[in-house]
Amino acid sequence: MGRMVLQPVVLSGGSGTRMWPLSREKFPKQLLALTGDSTLLQATVARTEGIAGAAGITNIEVAAPVVVCNEEYRFLVAEQLRAMGKPGTVILEPVGRNTAPALTLAALAAAEADPVMLVMPADHFLQDIPAFCSTVARAAKLAADGAVVTFGICPDAPETGYGYIQVGAAYGSEGDEVFAPAPAPGGARRIARFVEKPDAATAQRYLDDGGYLWNSGIFVLRASVWLRALSACRPDIHAACTAAWEQRPVSADFVRVDAQAFTHCPGDSIDYAVMERLVDTPELAPGVVLPLAAGWSDVGAWDALWKVSPKDDDGNAVHGDVLLHGCAGSLVQSESRLVACVGVRDLVVVETADAVLVAHKDRTQEVKQIVDALRSRGRSEGLTHRKVFRPWGWYDCVDAGERFQVKRIVVQPQGVLSLQLHHHRAEHWIVVRGTARVTCADKNYLVSENQSTFIPLGVRHRLENPGRVPLEMIEVQSGSYLGEDDIVRFEDAYGR
Repeated sequence: MGRMVLQPVVLSGGSGTRMWPLSREKFPKQLLALTGDSTLLQATVARTEGIAGAAGITNIEVAAPVVVCNEEYRFLVAEQLRAMGKPGTVILEPVGRNTAPALTLAALAAAEADPVMLVMPADHFLQDIPAFCSTVARAAKLAADGAVVTFGICPDAPETGYGYIQVGAAYGSEGDEVFAPAPAPGGARRIARFVEKPDAATAQRYLDDGGYLWNSGIFVLRASVWLRALSACRPDIHAACTAAWEQRPVSADFVRVDAQAFTHCPGDSIDYAVMERLVDTPELAPGVVLPLAAGWSDVGAWDALWKVSPKDDDGNAVHGDVLLHGCAGSLVQSESRLVACVGVRDLVVVETADAVLVAHKDRTQEVKQIVDALRSRGRSEGLTHRKVFRPWGWYDCVDAGERFQVKRIVVQPQGVLSLQLHHHRAEHWIVVRGTARVTCADKNYLVSENQSTFIPLGVRHRLENPGRVPLEMIEVQSGSYLGEDDIVRFEDAYGR
């Protein structure tokens, strides 16, 4: 076999509602550093670096990553890739349509070269990276020959939060198939069937049987194989994605698809759209599962984070400014202040600047119900953090009251806010670090540290950081309405 190009495809959709209050709809868990210094997205991209040469395979070339994400996250994703020196390609979905359309956009982008694609969710955790790389390298060989390969996680508990894959006959490079009831260590197997998340008794039966693996949601397959199988299984999704791709507008920084065409695309997962159908129609492509033993977790809820986190002698996992006394088996996380716990057991306590979660560790799957309640009541805590990131930097709403709001604003070097005006509020700006270039009506001037300026209601204005250090300032808003939607943009460097 000649040199093979492996194309990492990172699917960065999803809002991670079960990881609230740290994960919010506009800042989901894959963009957070939950398991180390890197975010889950960055860790997903970084783990592909060891694939070339893994397991003695030296003919694999790993391409720059393709990330498929929501329009809402584009600047955060691009910045995180830039920070790790992996700019890659960012494909934007106008609306979320689940994983099958997302993968289809990536396959259409790669169709000309037809690489083997390594398709990974952006929000998973893996402990043993060399084992993962070795398994990917072996899966790539099978995928290069036309198989659609997924990874099954060797279960160590009767887990009810995951779907399962029942393994079938052995799958060999020469087509030899021998049935065995349990997966041979590392052996490729035909997929017998996919099964939904089970109840506790069924999960225990799967574990005792030995012929079931957890469904990881990681896939290795050729772009052409996916497009051909999708066209046969779900021609409606194939047609809608193809139309959206062919009608895509030109964009310098991101790959955008036609919004109207993509909005008409049905939503479906990779499993439902294609993988389950390959079991009954193997002539489209062999559906194959490889066991993966690499310390995998989908970090789907707080109890999963507790399982993969370092713990003290009493089984407590702590992050941030935390003091414990007489506690056991708990996860306690502080983001903005001291959190102290006394005599608690098997709890999850997560503090952020605007919300605190206290839950029993066995019921963290139900955090989603809290997020649903926040949405139904129109509360912002389910959508955004108090600290909000923008392409030019970020702001933090530090105080608010009737007819006033105070923000801390940080503008990165060379960052430029839009030329805008507000109909219902005036703004006072005080620079505490760096230098601001201010446009106010027909005036353009600099504001240095310990200086201030006033932006009247209804006047066009712009804020820029012309310097080489971050610009930090305090903004005091006053007026009859202080919502973020009171903004009229005239010019914007970021295409908003």
